[in-house]
Amino acid sequence: MTDKNKMMEKIVNNLQEVYDPEMPSISVIHLGLIYDILIKDTNVEIVHTLTSAFCPMADEISENIKQAGLKDTGATECVVTCTFDPPFNMEMVPYETKLAMGWLHD
Repeated sequence: MTDKNKMMEKIVNNLQEVYDPEMPSISVIHLGLIYDILIKDTNVEIVHTLTSAFCPMADEISENIKQAGLKDTGATECVVTCTFDPPFNMEMVPYETKLAMGWLHD
């Protein structure tokens, strides 16, 4: 496994511990809020969205995402970009999360 792959694995694992306070039982990864993770050398960029453009916890969530990109990953810098293009909708939530949460309806 390359260093880049190890870094990516650690970042994804860390992001599984970051939660939207409105959905405290589901991580930002499992909600489908992480759009992209870019790694170049020791620099990381994480592009994410929020469940709502008016989320009062936006700064806290972005900071927690940034810390996930830095914590024990070997990254020296992590830039977090929040976007609403495309805007979040329930179609972005992975099937496994919907199944686990009982959100699938016949």
